[in-house]
Amino acid sequence: MIIAKNLVSREELANVRTPEGTDSFTPISHSFLVEETLSALDRAGYSVTEEKHALGRFGQRYFGGFQITGPDINSDSRKLVLGLRNAHDKSFAASMCIGNRMIVCENLCFSSDVKLARRHTVNIIRDIPRVLSEGIGRLLSHWTDMETRINRYQNTEIGFDRACELSVQLAEAKALPARDVFAVTQEFKAPRHPEFNTPTLWNLYNSVTENLKGSDLTKLPARTMVMQSIFDSIAGHASIIEPQLIDVEELAGAEA
Repeated sequence: MIIAKNLVSREELANVRTPEGTDSFTPISHSFLVEETLSALDRAGYSVTEEKHALGRFGQRYFGGFQITGPDINSDSRKLVLGLRNAHDKSFAASMCIGNRMIVCENLCFSSDVKLARRHTVNIIRDIPRVLSEGIGRLLSHWTDMETRINRYQNTEIGFDRACELSVQLAEAKALPARDVFAVTQEFKAPRHPEFNTPTLWNLYNSVTENLKGSDLTKLPARTMVMQSIFDSIAGHASIIEPQLIDVEELAGAEA
C-alpha cells in the first residue's frame, strides 16, 4: 500500500521513544495516534483491511497508511486510504489525511489533510479523539468527491506539450521535485500501465503519483493536494470538500 524503505511493525512502532515535553511543546507517541485512530474508525463502522507504518529521521517522524472499507465504500479500481503523520522534532503537526490507492498501479493520492492540532500543545491529548472522529465522519464525502474528480480528469484531454508545461508548473509549486519533471513527461508519453494510455489529465495525474513512489511520505499529502488544486481548475472540478490549509513551507526545498 505504501512504498518505503523504512517500514516497521506496530510492535516496533510502540518501542519508539517519545521525547519529554516542554512548556510549549507536548509530543505524543506515534502508537497513541495509531490506537486512537483505530478506535475512532471502529466506532464509525469502518474496518481496516491493511496497514503499513514507516519511520524517518531515526524515529522522529512517522507516516502510517490504513486501507479501509465500510458502508458505501465500493470500487473495482480504487481503495479508500487514511493516512497519519506525526513528528517528535517539531517539523509538522500531527495530522490525518484522506486519499485513495489505485489498484492497478498501487499509486497513492490524498485529497484532504486534516490537522489534528495546529501545534503539539498541552491540550493535544484531550483534543485528538474528538478531531479524529470529526475527520473520519467526512470519509464518505471525500470518497464521493474523488469519484467526481477522477471522472473530470478522465474527460479532460491534453497533448504531450501541455503535459510538459503542467509538469513544470507542478515543480514550481513544489508538488513535484524538479528532478522528476522529465521522468513524469516520459511516463505520460509511454505509461507502464496500459490503463493510462489515453492522453488525459488523469494520465498525467498518475504519471506524477507513479514518480512520487518512494519519496518522502510525510510530504505526499501536501504534494498531491497542490496538484489537485491545479488540475481541478483545468478540469472544472468544484470540490464539495472544504479546502484544507496546505503548509507550503513544509514542501519548500523538499526534493526527497
